[in-house]
Amino acid sequence: MKKLLSVLLASAVMIGAMTGCGGDKKKDEKKAAGDTIKVGVFLPLTGDNAAGGELELRGIKLANKLHPEVLGKKVQLVVADNKSDKAEAASVAARLIEKDKVCTILGTYGSSLAMAAGNIVKEAKVPAIGTSCTNPQVTANNDYYFRACFIDPFQGTVMANYAFKQGAKKVAIVQEVSNDYSVGLAKFFVEAFQKLTNDKNSIIDVANYQTGDKDFTAVLTNLKAKNPDAVFAPGNFTESALLIKQARQLGMKVPFMGGDTWETQEFIDVGGKDVEGCVLSTAFDREKASTEEAKKFLKAYTDEYKGEPSALSALGYDSYLIAIDAIKRAGGTDSKKIRDAIATTKDLEAVTGKTTLDKNGDAIKAAVIKVVKDGKFKYLDFVDVK
Repeated sequence: MKKLLSVLLASAVMIGAMTGCGGDKKKDEKKAAGDTIKVGVFLPLTGDNAAGGELELRGIKLANKLHPEVLGKKVQLVVADNKSDKAEAASVAARLIEKDKVCTILGTYGSSLAMAAGNIVKEAKVPAIGTSCTNPQVTANNDYYFRACFIDPFQGTVMANYAFKQGAKKVAIVQEVSNDYSVGLAKFFVEAFQKLTNDKNSIIDVANYQTGDKDFTAVLTNLKAKNPDAVFAPGNFTESALLIKQARQLGMKVPFMGGDTWETQEFIDVGGKDVEGCVLSTAFDREKASTEEAKKFLKAYTDEYKGEPSALSALGYDSYLIAIDAIKRAGGTDSKKIRDAIATTKDLEAVTGKTTLDKNGDAIKAAVIKVVKDGKFKYLDFVDVK
């Protein structure tokens, strides 16, 4: 009997000790959570847009490394892959809000992906800050979506002005018709170019292709016959590079122009020597790095990645800065207060210049024009906001 009592007593002591440890563990976890501010990140890290997503993630992680705390608490990035898929983008945004309890979300590369998550953040009342999603519809009628980048009406006008100044009078459009970004940017280019030329017939053709297409022979054969002065072909970096490569193989020497999605190493890797001379609009270049934050970013990026940063990385960095600045001014993690603070962002020193958000939540930003030269993206011109 004494032996049995001893065993029971020992078991009770052990159970008590285990319970105490479990309780302490839960307390520690709760304390750790209280000392951490969660910021969600949703980007295409696999799929067709993965290269762009990875570049933006570099910038966000670098910003988190250089600015790891706000309000005396550690900022924890909760990163999710939207897989370059619209349905997955909505699902991931919901998961970050409901399961991970983030107070704000950064992302995404790809306007279609951002728009897919728009109603999720709006209904949950958790603010999102777009990285490079330039289509105006991302923030339209959505008080909870903002962005760190310029928008396509500006970008389209910049490239239309460039084409016009280069002497182009007849331009052809090639658009990725399944891509909201491509269709929207092409539309704004067309409107601006027709206004500059005062000629509705200055756009001599609008050709379409689908995301994932690899053979552009039919489109290009028709285009070649129309003999444009230039081609504006905004789209995903892979399809755009293949399009230009095949155009050169058909003997087309016409200049090709595009938008900010081209600024990835993959565009040059796929296109090779055939994309030499191609011109694009983007948001950042070392030559126009005027803020102290930009200088800090350039040094840190070079040390970390041993290369030249894309504007996508700079915009990822800036989206993080906008978020932590808003959290600081909101005085905590209340999503509604953070939303209100983001909306009043003014003259925030960021990598791509001092950042102010307008009444639609869009960043008022200048543009940089670059050209592919000797296998690199080289600075060509700077276009300020008028």
